[in-house]
Amino acid sequence: MSWIFLLLAGLLEIVWAVAMKQSAGFTRLWPTAVMGVSMIGSFALLALAMRTLPLGTAYVIWTGIGAVGAFLVGIMFLGEAVTATRIFAAVLIVAGLITMKLA
Repeated sequence: MSWIFLLLAGLLEIVWAVAMKQSAGFTRLWPTAVMGVSMIGSFALLALAMRTLPLGTAYVIWTGIGAVGAFLVGIMFLGEAVTATRIFAAVLIVAGLITMKLA
C-alpha cells in the first residue's frame, strides 16, 4: 500500500508543479488553489508512504516522479523545448529511480 501512496503522492506533485506555473506567480485564484490542495495531498501521501518505506527511497522516488512528470507535461502541453540533452537527463532520472527501487 505504501508504494501506491508514494505513486499518488508523486502524481500530485506533478499537479501542484503545473498548477504553480499556471498560477502566474500566485496571481490567478484557481490554479493557486489547485496547487495548495494538491501540495497538501502530496505531502500527506508521502508521509503515509514513509511509515514503512525508507526515507531515502521514498523521497527520491517522489521527487523523481514529480521531476520527470513535470518535464513531460511541459513538453506535451506547455510547448517546452525537446532536446537530446533534456531527454537524456530525464532518462538518467528514470534509471536512478529504477535503481533505487531495486536497491
